Amino acid sequence: MKKNLPAPLPKTTRLPAISDDYSLARYIAEIQKFPILSATEEYEYATAWTTMHDSAAAEKLISSHLRMVVAVAYELKNYGIPVSDLIASGNLGLMQALQKFDPEKGFRFSTYAMFWIKAEMYDLILSNWSMVKIGTSANQKRVFFNLSRAKRALGIMDSEMTPDQIRQIAEHLDVNETDVAGMARRIGARDVSLNAPLRNDSDSGDILSNLEDTTDSIEDRVQNSQMRKMGMKLLQKHMADLPERDRAILIARRMSDPVKTLEQLASEYNISRERVRQIEERAFAKLQKAILAESKL
Repeated sequence: MKKNLPAPLPKTTRLPAISDDYSLARYIAEIQKFPILSATEEYEYATAWTTMHDSAAAEKLISSHLRMVVAVAYELKNYGIPVSDLIASGNLGLMQALQKFDPEKGFRFSTYAMFWIKAEMYDLILSNWSMVKIGTSANQKRVFFNLSRAKRALGIMDSEMTPDQIRQIAEHLDVNETDVAGMARRIGARDVSLNAPLRNDSDSGDILSNLEDTTDSIEDRVQNSQMRKMGMKLLQKHMADLPERDRAILIARRMSDPVKTLEQLASEYNISRERVRQIEERAFAKLQKAILAESKL
């Protein structure tokens, strides 16, 4: 049986570009006119879109969540990316969420869309933050996006942190001290100008002319993009197979911003801190095993 392909997005969901502060202010004023949907309305519109490709329903879903994109963009504005670029990236994530959302899975569209919105913005920030790769592991990303917040929460004002302060932050974020120290060092370092001379003499040439070209080929970039898309599809598929509590804890510990602590989840589910950690590791291992098994098929 041939699988139905997702319907193309309705033309009305193509949003205008934001070129300056004036158009940004005007854009924000316009999207505030759209009403926020209730859970029931979200379900009805999402069902109409997924079952009947109702473009009016899709438009309702998209327009009602545009202000959520703006709110997230302003939360992340201190990473050096223009708010307008963050909004454009987040809107792309919102569109992807609309294409992939299944209202019968039990999630609210707003919750599902938030994951895609933040994923797109995080990818934009990480790819533009520095010429030096910031980090790709879950813990490194957790430190990157929560380091400043953790320092404020702990009252740490020093740019150069002591080993004791690094330990405090590591415990606060539930990551390794090495990840905290390394990320703080990378974030604090200034990027060197590519036009700066290698040495003081005028004949040495600049840094740019002496760099080796390590750019991926077009074929590699296409392949990597396809692999990321496949990975995201497998993640969504096998996340839905996890027990509800396991899934919620895994999302709270590894896919949320800010990340919930073991203590918070232990209190929320009335279980021990160690039990939360065991559930997280079990859910992650099960998810990883399922994804790896299917990706080898």
